[in-house]
Amino acid sequence: MASATKNILTYEWSGMNRQGQSVKGEITAGTLSEARNMLRRRGISASKVKKQSKPLFGKGAEKINAQDICVVSRQIATMLSAGVTIIQTIEMIAQGHAKASMRKMLGEVANEVKAGNPLSSALRKHPQHFEDLYCDLVETGEQSGALETIYDRIATYKEKAEALKSKIKKAMFYPIAVVTVAFIVTTILLLFVVPQFEEIFSSFGAELPAFTQMVIGMSRFLQDYGIFIAAGLFAAGVLFARQYKKSAKLRDYLDAKLLKVPVIGEILKKASIARFTRTLATTFAAGVPLIGALESAAGAAGNAIFREAILFMRKEVSGGTQMNTAMRATEVFPDMVTQMVAIGEESGSVEDMLSKVATIYEREVDDMVDGLTALLEPMIMAVLGVVIGGLIVAMYLPIFEMGNVI
Repeated sequence: MASATKNILTYEWSGMNRQGQSVKGEITAGTLSEARNMLRRRGISASKVKKQSKPLFGKGAEKINAQDICVVSRQIATMLSAGVTIIQTIEMIAQGHAKASMRKMLGEVANEVKAGNPLSSALRKHPQHFEDLYCDLVETGEQSGALETIYDRIATYKEKAEALKSKIKKAMFYPIAVVTVAFIVTTILLLFVVPQFEEIFSSFGAELPAFTQMVIGMSRFLQDYGIFIAAGLFAAGVLFARQYKKSAKLRDYLDAKLLKVPVIGEILKKASIARFTRTLATTFAAGVPLIGALESAAGAAGNAIFREAILFMRKEVSGGTQMNTAMRATEVFPDMVTQMVAIGEESGSVEDMLSKVATIYEREVDDMVDGLTALLEPMIMAVLGVVIGGLIVAMYLPIFEMGNVI
């Protein structure tokens, strides 16, 4: 069991292979001697093996993200279907991965499995990367002897989830990015460009147009109090972020309000339904009992309103109520979803119906995000034109009227 708890380190090496060629690379191992033994088994005569230093920047400092787990899940599914053992699979993926952090984590998982622990148990030691649902599905696959099939479903589930998450980010990021750029450009104009025009206007000896005076007043206000406004906004942002992280009540409140935002709310609602049905379909296919499957789906819904609705469904179903009846009672899910679930329950094909609902809503999210982007582009350009164009017009109005002054 000692090997299961020892630290996995990355070593840099150089030497000669069996063909007499100079080679070098990286390898993960528990100790320096273990690294040398692993290289020897590969037919490499190592002249130098040393522990990799921890860089402040660069790939060695890269963190493991959800996309990395998604890719690794698909790699594991593919290699298991090719007949490679789980230990060999994890070791091969670890050795070939570009990120040192991923190589280290996979090395620790491989050592746990070598020591005789189940893969699900090894994954549970890394909860920041493998959520309970992931580990539960792996455990189900181990117990049923169908880990290869389960991992294929896990990989598909993760890919669908990441694609949906990417679409939601796209819907949110585009307008926020453009508004941020507009704010920065406007601030630069007010702080640095307008004061230059103000100096020129001071020599005109005539009253400036009201629009120009308003813009100059905004510029002076920003110059005098801009630092305090920026500090206040920063402090408010930090406090809000901390409170949002600590307060479940605040997160639930914002979740409810976001669903009421025009267009964006509809996208988030459809995305939650897609996540719920996709998760439930995956857990059903893996043989997880309905009560446990609903609990997992509640956590994956991504919105407090849907989470509470699914937990209500779980309570009703555990009392003997049919799922479609409990779903209809929440008044959260559209009629089409409840009807398809009812058909699935009557025909014994709930998993297929849930998969179809998930596919439908994932496609609708795609279409709505693309439509929102197409709609926002001209609107944002119009807003930018009005704001920035208005500032420019305000500065040139006195020049246009210069003939009346001279």
